[in-house]
Amino acid sequence: MIVLLTGGTGYIGSHVCVELLNSGHDVVIADNLSNSKIGVVERINKIAGNSSVVFRKLDLRDYESLELVFHEFQFDAVMHFAGYKAVGESVYCPLKYYENNVQGSINLLKAMLKYNVKRIVFSSSATVYGMSEDVPFHEYSPLNAVNPYGRTKFFIEEILRDFQTANKDVMVCILRYFNPVGAHKSGLIGEDPTGIPNNLMPFIVHVAAGEQKKLSIFGSDYSTPDGTCVRDYIHVADLALGHTLALEKHKQDSGCFVYNLGRGKGISVLQMVRTFQKVNGIMIDYEFSERREGDIAVSYAANTKAYSVLGWKPENTLEDMCRDSWRWYKNSKLMKL
Repeated sequence: MIVLLTGGTGYIGSHVCVELLNSGHDVVIADNLSNSKIGVVERINKIAGNSSVVFRKLDLRDYESLELVFHEFQFDAVMHFAGYKAVGESVYCPLKYYENNVQGSINLLKAMLKYNVKRIVFSSSATVYGMSEDVPFHEYSPLNAVNPYGRTKFFIEEILRDFQTANKDVMVCILRYFNPVGAHKSGLIGEDPTGIPNNLMPFIVHVAAGEQKKLSIFGSDYSTPDGTCVRDYIHVADLALGHTLALEKHKQDSGCFVYNLGRGKGISVLQMVRTFQKVNGIMIDYEFSERREGDIAVSYAANTKAYSVLGWKPENTLEDMCRDSWRWYKNSKLMKL
């Protein structure tokens, strides 16, 4: 297949690109590089044996430029990763998120319709489940996103369902991620946030490297084994594999399919910190602070549907996540990214 990856130079997209290339697909990346770097393309090619990924710098809000890419290539499928993703920023800049994430997705679907592209895999998020304490989250659990970022994912899911209802021969696959961490085993691609990290693992890594003084752990009195929040952390390589399996499973299907991609078990913040210390031999200085507004005690996936239908099973351990994250960071500094 010829697959269009929107946001393909980003953290998740780049790892999925490698999986697609290793599975024999041709890939075209469309990315505006607002939160990624062009050098990722060269490193993807190196990992995949000097493949030739095609790159087009493109903002999905620019429909005319998007249409030129669809005119240039005959895509068999689209994987849609492009979008802003910082929860905190979305609260203060909601219009920025709705315009970029939702309008960009609508433009993408318009182009697919015009150029007769029938398959799309969408990068959604467990944030669509909201603040419920009824864990694990199943694909049929109630949806109640509580911040603008999560609502953009929810709105796009609804748009995709309506799009598929109106176009019965289209295949829509919605993949709800839990907490991706880790990096490619080569150490050539990984999570590369700009500024102060928002997510736990990049923050741990920055403290380990001396770029941040201390890790702030928000809350120590939750109803969990050690008092800290519990989340479903999944290695990005396992997440990437889920995309190729979903595309292969449903390549001849029509309809709308939804899968959780998580390990199906919770890991606490302190458990993550202590494992990182043990695996990498580095002490992480941390302090407890007040609970963060909007955080729930426990969140993890029911992943049996992805296992039974797609044959997908996460293989990487918590130790792998910590080891690969640190390897990537060290290599990125050597490469002067």
